[in-house]
Amino acid sequence: MIVVLGSINLDIRFEVESLPQAGETLHAHGRSHFGGGKGANQALAARRAGADAFLFGAVGDDQHAEIALQELVESGVSISDVAIVQEDTGSANIYVDWQGENCIVVAAGANGLVDIDMAATAVARAQKGLLVLQQEVPFDTNKAALELARLHDVRTVLNVSPFDATSAKLSRLADVVIANQHEWAKLSDGAEDPEAMRAWSRRNNQILVVTKGAAGVTVSAPEEYFEVAAPGIQPLDTVGAGDTFCGYFAAELDRGGSLREAAEIAVVAASMACLQAGAQPSIPRRPDVLRALAERQRS
Repeated sequence: MIVVLGSINLDIRFEVESLPQAGETLHAHGRSHFGGGKGANQALAARRAGADAFLFGAVGDDQHAEIALQELVESGVSISDVAIVQEDTGSANIYVDWQGENCIVVAAGANGLVDIDMAATAVARAQKGLLVLQQEVPFDTNKAALELARLHDVRTVLNVSPFDATSAKLSRLADVVIANQHEWAKLSDGAEDPEAMRAWSRRNNQILVVTKGAAGVTVSAPEEYFEVAAPGIQPLDTVGAGDTFCGYFAAELDRGGSLREAAEIAVVAASMACLQAGAQPSIPRRPDVLRALAERQRS
């Protein structure tokens, strides 16, 4: 069972020839709306990876909430613990260029009201599973969730994204930390060599996972260290690839898979998520990922 405490957004995606520069006005070649938010994306990825997934978060009492929750409901993610609050549903403007790169501007909205009481309820629900967190809800909420989880022996996964000044403090409270290579460079004060990762894992008794886009992923644990290469692809849209990785990685750990098995399936799933537009529509389903993984292992 995967319990996700995190953000829920309406994503508004603009397709542009190149990403905007300061002071520049661009014509979009297309606009579309999808459900999004790192919490919602990771819950959906865990569900499509085959796990029972429960989402804790908040939306507004507005028309955006229905779009933001639609794909979750259709895929079987439990949203019974999603609160309806007196604030607009969170939203993100996403600009994706013709090379698949992106930039994103997020308005927290209802996500800013995800509170400590909700964190306590999420921890209680995760007693027999895994609690997954990101950083698009308030710091105090995440901190309370991680501290309560430690008290009750609930395993936790923290994705330190979007990275901010609180990430280093939060990261030391989690059992598994997932960061991209830029976030890891900030956590480690620029030390990107393997020994820095090994030292971090031993010092904090943690699993550290660093995703590197097309270069794959590196995993460090107190007694283990390895790298997994990513499949070669031509990306259409990289939005949501990191969330796909997190959801699949958590689901595989919860299923009882090894760290290497979790990394191998998650990196294939994340690569597949880059082949379709939109964070949530692009998240692949487990049978398709397993077929792609088997083909990769045969080649």
